Amino acid sequence: MDLYLLWVAFLLGIVEGVTEFIPVSSTGHLILAAELLNFNDESSKVFEIFIQLGAILAVMVEYKKKLIQTFKGALYEKVSQNFIVHLFIAFLPAAIMGLLFHKMIKFYLFNPIIVGISLVIGGFIMILIEKKLTIKTKMNVDQITKKQALIVGIAQCFALIPGVSRSASTIMGGLISGLDRKTATEFSFFLAIPIIFAASIFDLTTNFSILNIQHVPIFLIGFITAFISAYLIIKIFIRYVANHDFVMFGWYRIFIGIIAIYYFI
Repeated sequence: MDLYLLWVAFLLGIVEGVTEFIPVSSTGHLILAAELLNFNDESSKVFEIFIQLGAILAVMVEYKKKLIQTFKGALYEKVSQNFIVHLFIAFLPAAIMGLLFHKMIKFYLFNPIIVGISLVIGGFIMILIEKKLTIKTKMNVDQITKKQALIVGIAQCFALIPGVSRSASTIMGGLISGLDRKTATEFSFFLAIPIIFAASIFDLTTNFSILNIQHVPIFLIGFITAFISAYLIIKIFIRYVANHDFVMFGWYRIFIGIIAIYYFI
């Protein structure tokens, strides 16, 4: 086994875990990191999708109490039923767009220049939204309306463009719809479970033929490091958004995006 590939898997797992749930684009960072590390063959694309499952597992562990409660109450509890319906409403737009344009997006948009441009534009949009934002009354994910869920779902469609960021689009969509920062962030966490799980399974099944037994340790290391780093970041990030805005992340995106454009152009 190539030790360099194991080291790359370790690094990319950390990149995925750290960036998946903050609004800076994990896919964008993985594309940039993979290019810099010369890890860009066909199997690497599947690897980048697979390790997202490690990050999703971190959300499921952190919010296991809410998920178990929702699962148990799905058949008879109105609050749980509404929560599931709202997640489905928010999930559907990006799922449909992803199925329709998956191959086109992968072929034309998965490159460092597009990532850099998306990071910069997204950063300015985040800062603009924060500057115009009126602080909302604090609520929780069970109080989200169908209209708010749909706005978040439509916003998530923009995240199909690498560099836009699923977290950024859903959180900003939540803020625009009237959610407070903490509620928008937590709903983004929960929404990540079906959308990333569906995307990962789709990519794994369609590209399974290019994988072999030698990929197992590489995928496993990436999965574990993504899980651990994501679990730590979730705890830190949710405390951060309770008392801070997202302007800092907007400036970070602009900085990284400009560097990426300059380096890869």
